[in-house]
Amino acid sequence: MNRISNKFKFSILIIIILFLATACVPGDGSYSVNNPAGLLSGIWHGWIAPISLVVSIFNKSISIYEVINTGFWYDFGFYIAIISGFGGISFSRNKRKRRNENYK
Repeated sequence: MNRISNKFKFSILIIIILFLATACVPGDGSYSVNNPAGLLSGIWHGWIAPISLVVSIFNKSISIYEVINTGFWYDFGFYIAIISGFGGISFSRNKRKRRNENYK
């Protein structure tokens, strides 16, 4: 019974995190020409890019990238988040895999 309870709690936690992450997706109308998205927004949008991609399939007004942004600094934050979020994982896996092969 306790095992089912832990899986249920974990599932609820994941659903809550997904809902919170989709609350700040690019293209939701929260930015304007007077208040463009900046560096921190770029970092956030880079981290939630996979979620934004799925949401954009069902809602055409949502996009992966905020069009109304500050330019270089938004782009810099977006790409840093993409690289660190996805590239960092693959680098650590390759390093761990090589280390395990050396011990065999």
